[in-house]
Amino acid sequence: MFERADVKQIIGSDTELTTKMIDSIDLWQNMLTGSAPWTNKTPSLGLEIGICREFADVAINELEARVEDNDKLNELFQMAIRDLNENLQDGLALGSLIIKPLMGGRVEYVTADNFIPIKFDNGRPTDCIFVERKQINENKYYHRLERHTLTAAGLTVTNAAYQSPTSSRIGTKVPLDVVDSWAGLPEEVHYSGMDKLDFGYYRNPIKNRIDDSQCGVSIYSGVAVDRIKAADVQAARLDWEFESGERAIHVDERALKTSLNGKKSVAKSHERLYRGLNIDQKNDELFKEYSPAMRDGSYRQGLEDALRRVEFSVGLAYGDLSDTQYVEKTATEVKNAKQRKYNRVAAIQENLKACLSDLVDALAFYNATYTKGYSFSCSFSDSILTDEETERQQDRNDVAMGAMRLEEYRARWYGEDLETAAANLPAQAGSVLDNLPPEE
Repeated sequence: MFERADVKQIIGSDTELTTKMIDSIDLWQNMLTGSAPWTNKTPSLGLEIGICREFADVAINELEARVEDNDKLNELFQMAIRDLNENLQDGLALGSLIIKPLMGGRVEYVTADNFIPIKFDNGRPTDCIFVERKQINENKYYHRLERHTLTAAGLTVTNAAYQSPTSSRIGTKVPLDVVDSWAGLPEEVHYSGMDKLDFGYYRNPIKNRIDDSQCGVSIYSGVAVDRIKAADVQAARLDWEFESGERAIHVDERALKTSLNGKKSVAKSHERLYRGLNIDQKNDELFKEYSPAMRDGSYRQGLEDALRRVEFSVGLAYGDLSDTQYVEKTATEVKNAKQRKYNRVAAIQENLKACLSDLVDALAFYNATYTKGYSFSCSFSDSILTDEETERQQDRNDVAMGAMRLEEYRARWYGEDLETAAANLPAQAGSVLDNLPPEE
């Protein structure tokens, strides 16, 4: 990201992108790549990738979107969303995503670290700058700033090139043809009659509490950052418990082999097992075993607790990151967790639908069919909730045919252990199905 003062000097006004947001985007990006500030001491579990992948997979797993009444435009649209899943994951991580058509029917996905929003209207940008970088050598960078501005008069697109000794400073203005691939690009072009920008814009359905701007925030922003850190730290404690608790044999140096160069050693296959020490010389004991009791159960439970707090913070269901065998939840709590995830996914889908609709219009604009003879249809599946009902009905069928015991059914859907579930079963007065516990 460029420094905000540099951008302000170039455009002559402030931008929606504040210094707080720039720092936050840098943090979210570092977390996504496993380079968060705390990972110099504590390795990352990669929860950020898992969170984004789960939301993207569920949100578009059963996406049905197409352009009606225009086969050529639909073909371009289907090609454009071919890599939607992997790029949406980055958009979820960094707060927002732009799908921008290029000449020749191609598109590029631009995440929040590569565009600068200058002005918004009702949550959508009406003025923004796209940044393209070219590194020539260690101290020579070229930046192309492509600005798209929408006004009552239409759409204006400008291009300008800059040279800088660093990637974080814009530098001084240079001709566009300084980079071969930029030669021939117009410095300014105006399209009258346009009433929206020429790309699709997606923003996470999360309120920006960082600077109260209309910029999108990460799916794991806010308190989730600290909870992800806590999970990473707890996982490191568990790893250390295993490493420090490895069985070892403390061996008096008198029992070790001595090589020609005077170095004492043991067989290579036993190097982790034997440790040379000067054991108490008052007795003849040459070997002493070190085998501490493992406390991994407590550390593992602590990790599962931390993972569940992350799930709650970002809107995932219990078991998406944590191990379900450690979750003692009632059927109502499990259902509420799935409902929470469904609500978050539904909101993501709603914003994504608006983005894809704008993308179709942008593709039509670049292919000279803007507003002419086409319509866009888009629908999503609600399988998050329906899958649970389907699984529950299948279990009821298994109970009816004798393939599942009634206490197993109750234990699974009522969050009880088998012993408690068996004790809570009603008296067997009729058929098995007659005695099934009522749905919550």
